[in-house]
Amino acid sequence: MPDAFFSAPKQKKRKRTDSASNGAPKKFARPPARDANARKQGKGAIPDKGKGKRGRDEELSDQTDDDGNIDDMDLRADEEEAYSGEEDENETPAEKRLRLAQLYLESVKVGLADGEFDAAEIDKELISARLKQDVLEHSGKVHLFVADSFDFAHAPTAVLHTRGHRFSVTSAVAAESGTHLFTAGKEGHIVKWDLHNGRRVTTLFKARPPPDPEAAKNKGKAKGKGKAPDESVPGHTDEVLGLALSGDGTLLASAGRDRRLCIWDVERGAWVRTFAGHLGHKDAIASLAFRKGTAQLYTASFDRTVKVYDLSPSVMGYVETLFGHQDHVLALDALRGDTCVSVGGRDKTVRYWKIVDETQLVFRGGGRSRVREVLEGGLRGDDEEGDEEDGGDGKADKKAKGKGKDEGRFVEGSIESVAMIDETTFVSGGDSGSICLWTTIKKKPIFTQALAHGFNEALSESEGVIRTPRWVTALASLRYSDLFVSGSWEGDVRIWKLDSKLKSFSLVGKVSAPGVVNSLQLLPVPKGFRDSIAWPAASDSLIEETDTPTEAPVETQPHKAKTLAASPFLLVAGLGQEHRLGRWLSVKEDGARNGAMVALFSPRTLGAS
Repeated sequence: MPDAFFSAPKQKKRKRTDSASNGAPKKFARPPARDANARKQGKGAIPDKGKGKRGRDEELSDQTDDDGNIDDMDLRADEEEAYSGEEDENETPAEKRLRLAQLYLESVKVGLADGEFDAAEIDKELISARLKQDVLEHSGKVHLFVADSFDFAHAPTAVLHTRGHRFSVTSAVAAESGTHLFTAGKEGHIVKWDLHNGRRVTTLFKARPPPDPEAAKNKGKAKGKGKAPDESVPGHTDEVLGLALSGDGTLLASAGRDRRLCIWDVERGAWVRTFAGHLGHKDAIASLAFRKGTAQLYTASFDRTVKVYDLSPSVMGYVETLFGHQDHVLALDALRGDTCVSVGGRDKTVRYWKIVDETQLVFRGGGRSRVREVLEGGLRGDDEEGDEEDGGDGKADKKAKGKGKDEGRFVEGSIESVAMIDETTFVSGGDSGSICLWTTIKKKPIFTQALAHGFNEALSESEGVIRTPRWVTALASLRYSDLFVSGSWEGDVRIWKLDSKLKSFSLVGKVSAPGVVNSLQLLPVPKGFRDSIAWPAASDSLIEETDTPTEAPVETQPHKAKTLAASPFLLVAGLGQEHRLGRWLSVKEDGARNGAMVALFSPRTLGAS
């Protein structure tokens, strides 16, 4: 019997549509491979037709050189320049790589020359550092081991709180340039903030849908999903559930309960286009994410599908739909590679999508189950030892006390959030309160942190105090680094550090965040950002001491040779008094507000304790 992990479910083939043809079926033309060398390595190339589907699924390698070979890098200064008429039909692969490298270096010089730098400094130190960073980023591996450079036992450098929504903030995202912040709320508005001074710049208000003449006729009848949303309406007509900013900061994508995907021009604050109907989802859109460094957008919906869009100016259209989940797709994430990861709620699966290969890897969560482990090949060693100790009658389990007993009772029923660490490593969180660390080369989690956010206690007249785990409502990682954060509703955001071998993680700090944490983001800030902000300084009470020692010895592993100097980063959290997808929770005590929190962390100075 083939293993479900290595086999993609049979999917009904659908014809892709081109937005430019008004929905007429048309085969989608994929962009050509970069060069002959890239085609040899499989980068961006269509798989060999002679290869079986199962064979393609079993290729678990991300096909990236561990050394970050320059042949793997996209050295194009601009997509139009790379495919311009300057190409020679008789150009050899080596000549083409040389030409693209020259274009890339020229673009780097132009970008760096905008600042006040000496020409010699640009030619030597700055370009060298930029090339080194690009090589490491294109390797797709964790290369920023920066957790030990920060002191998470004390308050962040500065904290900004925004208040501009009537109801809970469902999503908050900041631009990589550090210029502005966007927040979305359940009332349907999107607010743009100036990150330097914390002031509101503009508000994209909820749109009023045009009157529907058939609504009066159908009044009183059973309600369905209704007709497809009107693409001509400039904005959202219901709750906004997710936001995403493109890497260059020019486009903002928003989606929500009205089944609409709206694209906005960030600079002008103007609506550009709406995807709905046959080019959109059939149910609420819960999450969306841009592929790093591109205009490719992924969206996840309650209709159990993931859709791919190309938002580049020359295309601006729908690409394809990914099928496989059996329940609402609640969250997804993506990095630089042509892949993404999504979680399917109560189908208890995490799916790793290979977009080019049109395949997927299925990772099944759900926590420990005695029956399931027997069916899959027997109990684990610790379970067998436990059976021998209690004589097989389970009496020892009944006598178990403390934390171990509580952790064993809770089985994961839904996976709610996910975040990618690098191209092959990611973390997920569910309603059991556990955070699982996954890798694409193993079917099961390589590490699980149970009860990551503790217990929620409720008083019952008949049962007394009932303790249930707080589920993980949001996850985010500092891309390609050993840091990630998680949120729930106990009043803080927890900061976790991965070990150097990416086999486990530990708690290193907490940041006060009253309310339900509906979204999280970690991103590095540009040089000079710290001196340009006018936020209030944080108090020491914002960070709480943890049980895990924060002064762990610096790990001296081979990874350290690739470590770049630590730079400040931002923690962005969308907070509210209710969960973004429902009203199961109502957190109004301890100063819970509907707004966003932005915390700036700076690396510790040399000589600091």
